[in-house]
Amino acid sequence: MSLRLGQIIHELGGDLEGGNAESEILRIAPLESAGPGDLAFLNNPRYQNQLAASRAACVIVAPAMREVALARGACIVTPDPYVYFARVTQLWKRAHAQGPEQGIHPSAVVHADAQVHPTAYVGPLCVVECGARIGADTVLKSRVNVGERCIIGDRCIVHPGVVIGADGFGFAPHQGDWVKIEQLGAVRIGNDVEIGANTCIDRGALEDTVIEDSVKLDNLIQIAHNVHIGHHTAMAGCTAVAGSTKIGAHCMIAGAASIIGHLHIADNVHISTNTVVMRSIPQAGHYTGVFPFDDNANWEKNAATLRQLYKLRERVKALEQRIKNDGSDR
Repeated sequence: MSLRLGQIIHELGGDLEGGNAESEILRIAPLESAGPGDLAFLNNPRYQNQLAASRAACVIVAPAMREVALARGACIVTPDPYVYFARVTQLWKRAHAQGPEQGIHPSAVVHADAQVHPTAYVGPLCVVECGARIGADTVLKSRVNVGERCIIGDRCIVHPGVVIGADGFGFAPHQGDWVKIEQLGAVRIGNDVEIGANTCIDRGALEDTVIEDSVKLDNLIQIAHNVHIGHHTAMAGCTAVAGSTKIGAHCMIAGAASIIGHLHIADNVHISTNTVVMRSIPQAGHYTGVFPFDDNANWEKNAATLRQLYKLRERVKALEQRIKNDGSDR
């Protein structure tokens, strides 16, 4: 199965240069391993040596790389090659799909009081509990569990093993034991959300846990009760967010980050991998906090000292300048 270059240009735009619109594309491939009949892309100019050596039938490039690409062969010139590549993958999948997945798989269990839109798909071994709602064109892959009264919006993709609406971790200590706090809220998920395999999103204790539109969650993420994640935020694998934290819109949270509970994270915050966020972040920006482990008392002292290093550095520089000036006056 294939697509013509002309079809791709017709659907997605871009300028085809040095090539034939009737050329057949048989595969989308990485630049370094692409061969005749393959479409590849170059997003980072650092890899232009791979571009020169590539045997791809056509390469997607930015305008700045046009001349280098043309010296090699056919290219599609577009302002953002990475986004164009993403849209090519979508086009390819649509063109080669067997047809839309809709309906409820025979092995799925859907409660009589649940609502599944006719255009949604509930895959093998899924469970949709009482009062849950699944929106239009949403796809639940295999073994997804959607708890009581939880809502998933339209055009969402929920990958295998996801659990939506399990109880949040709530217990009151009492005389050396624990008294369970019943989790009476639910989970509300907006439109165009994608949730990776084996991710867990807990129901709220009283109010709902909320995932807004176009949020993208990777595999193996833990979202605790009453967390609120703003629209278009993306979160990479093995991240954990503790209860009642509110994360803003358009945030990027890298893998294995940990965010403690009851914090507020502003819009447009980027958190680096393995960062532990222990206080609210009120302003947009890029934040990193990787610090070696130690005995907790020592760690807290060292962390407190670390925060003062910049001020100490400036004081030392000022002192050095004073000594230098005093020496020149003699």
